[in-house]
Amino acid sequence: MSWLEIVGWAGSALLVWSLLQRRLLRLRAFNLIGSVILIGYNAGVRVWPMVGLNLTLAAINVWQLYSLLRTRHDEHKYQVVQVGTDDNFLAHVLRVHWADIARFNPSFRFDDEHRLVFLTLDADVVVGVLMLRPDPEDPRVAQVELDYVTRRYRDLSPGEFVFRRSGQLTAHGFRRVLTPPGMVAPYYARLGFRPVGDRYALELPSD
Repeated sequence: MSWLEIVGWAGSALLVWSLLQRRLLRLRAFNLIGSVILIGYNAGVRVWPMVGLNLTLAAINVWQLYSLLRTRHDEHKYQVVQVGTDDNFLAHVLRVHWADIARFNPSFRFDDEHRLVFLTLDADVVVGVLMLRPDPEDPRVAQVELDYVTRRYRDLSPGEFVFRRSGQLTAHGFRRVLTPPGMVAPYYARLGFRPVGDRYALELPSD
């Protein structure tokens, strides 16, 4: 097998692998790399229709990546909606994603006492679920009990729209957010939280 054939097989394998990704950003990035490799391979063996096809795929992926990254911090991209703890749709979302929720929030247990629940949406698609309750000693402190982002959107950090941009937390009188201890792969440093022991804290702006 020549080195050119190895390149062709590698590009094809990467293209297939990209389609197995659940995260949008990774899917587009891997698909773009695979398409670029196959452009080089097909140009090397002079299969021009396949060069054209992969050029088209590469252009589509570049545009999709640009759109994803451009709207990553766009406050019009996501909506934050408060729902009740007894909401049937919330129960459905938790049930569908329960195994993944337990993976990243191993200490989470659901009950409906004194909780505030917010859904982050991309149009009508659920992006994430945030559950918190006021600290019994200081009601201005919100203790996060669940902060879950679906796999598809996990690379895009939509949590900033709940914590910083939606105004939902300050509207409830919160001035500080504390995350639960023991979360797996926490991302809070990217949102401006600071580490406090085995937790993270965010100071919210006052009105």
